[in-house]
Amino acid sequence: LRCRSRYINNFNSGFFQLIRNQLLIRISSRESVGIINYNDLPYFFSRIHAELIKGGELDATKTAAYSEMKRRFGFEYNGMVLHEYYFENMKKQGTGDPDKASAFVKAAEESFGSYDVWKADFNATGKMRGVGWAATYQDPNNGAISNHWINLHETGNVAGYTPILIMDVWEHAFIKDYAPADRPKYIEAFFENIDWDAVNGRLAKAGTANA
Repeated sequence: LRCRSRYINNFNSGFFQLIRNQLLIRISSRESVGIINYNDLPYFFSRIHAELIKGGELDATKTAAYSEMKRRFGFEYNGMVLHEYYFENMKKQGTGDPDKASAFVKAAEESFGSYDVWKADFNATGKMRGVGWAATYQDPNNGAISNHWINLHETGNVAGYTPILIMDVWEHAFIKDYAPADRPKYIEAFFENIDWDAVNGRLAKAGTANA
């Protein structure tokens, strides 16, 4: 879980470090290391809740810390998960567009009429003004795929839908190679490096529109 480790390190230096300091939590030997391992997260969260909620009620003196943690959780955690999907659906020297007989092309044809229409819609989504992500999701109820704009990390995700293809369009994803105004060039490069096997694998797990 490459991205989870990377994001957890961000947590240690930022948001979670703040919360941990505010609550004065001591996590025995793990605390002395100064790093929160991904596998330690359930333990860490249980300690946070133990500090905040005692006797079945929220400690009134810690309402502000609890509220800030809850408000930020969706942003921080979903950002980590989206990065996982993003890195996992890429590989060096990809094939460009998928095979015409692939499950994804079939799904695009069923939902958009053609793969080219799906791609044009996805590209247009990725070029939208703002900071966030372009995502293809699948409706688990009927197998239809649709493209969505996710603002920041947490706004625009559809509850219960399955992520099929995720593209990071925060500037930090491409600023080393392209100027902000050159986002379309980054999107072209992204398509040249998509791992369509990973994408088709997600689609297969979610089912098809005719299932």
